[in-house]
Amino acid sequence: MSPRTSQQFEEIREERKNLIMNAALDQFANVGFHAATISQIAKQAGISKGLMYNYFRSKEELLAGIINRSLTEIYGHFDPDHDGYLTEDEFELFIRKVFDLLKQKRQFWKLLLGIMLQRGVYENIFGATTVPLSVSGEPVTQFTESFTAQMADYFRRKQEVSGPGYDPVMEMLMFTNTVKGFAITFIFSDDLYPGDYFEKTIEAIIKTYR
Repeated sequence: MSPRTSQQFEEIREERKNLIMNAALDQFANVGFHAATISQIAKQAGISKGLMYNYFRSKEELLAGIINRSLTEIYGHFDPDHDGYLTEDEFELFIRKVFDLLKQKRQFWKLLLGIMLQRGVYENIFGATTVPLSVSGEPVTQFTESFTAQMADYFRRKQEVSGPGYDPVMEMLMFTNTVKGFAITFIFSDDLYPGDYFEKTIEAIIKTYR
C-alpha cells in the first residue's frame, strides 16, 4: 500500500474538520452554545477530545469556522470572474445561487441563525474568538467593502438607463432588505411557500432589480 500524498492528507483533514463543525452545529442548536462542551462535540464527531484540539481550540473558534465556511459558500458566487465589475448576468446568477443554496440547506441555515440569536453568542464570536471571520480566506471586513462598492456601482449604472427620479442608494437598500427579509422568512417558515411560490418570488426579485 503506497503512502498517502500531501493532498490526500489535506482532504482527510478537511473531511474531519467538516465532521467536527457539523457535530458542533448540532450540539449548539440542541443544548445551546453555552451548555455545549468540547467533550460532547468530540463524542458526537467520533473522535477523541485531544484530537479535537488539533483542529479547534475553543467553541468560539468552532463557531467562527462554521460561519466562515457558510459565508464562503454563499458569497463564493459573487463576481465569479473577480474583475471587480458586476454585470447584469452575474447579478442574476448570484441571486439564483444564493436562494438555491438556502433552499438546499434550509435546515442548516435555520440552525445556524437560531444559534446566532442565542443570548450572548454574537458577543462571544465577535469578541472572544481569535479567528478572524473571512470569505474565501479574505477578511470579512475587506470583502464587505468590496461587495458594497460593486453593488453600489451596479445600481449607479442602472440610474443611467432609469432616468430622473431613480435613487441608486435607496434601490440598493430596498434590494438588500428584500433579499434578507425573504431569505429569513423562508428559512423559519415551514409552510409559507406552497407550490412554485418560492421560485416566482425569486423571479420577481430578479425582474425588479436586474
